[in-house]
Amino acid sequence: MATGISKCPPTPGRTFIQEANVRVGSVILVLWLIIGVIAAAQRGYFKGDDTNCAKTSNTIVTIVAGPLNYVGVNPKVDCNPEVPQPSQ
Repeated sequence: MATGISKCPPTPGRTFIQEANVRVGSVILVLWLIIGVIAAAQRGYFKGDDTNCAKTSNTIVTIVAGPLNYVGVNPKVDCNPEVPQPSQ
């Protein structure tokens, strides 16, 4: 009865490499987000008590953009886009 799923046990070396890849990926992700937080702080997005859709969205997008902020990317979000009206 062949199901197409391999029942072979994982090799110890392969498991170690997979775990190492996950760890490296996690470290890169954390560093990426830390750099994004630094960029958002330098742009003053954490100052002041007034929060609105645009400020919150810009802060989140800047954090997610991470190091791209330092190569010229300046993400902005418009919370009031022009929405097409339905035909009548």
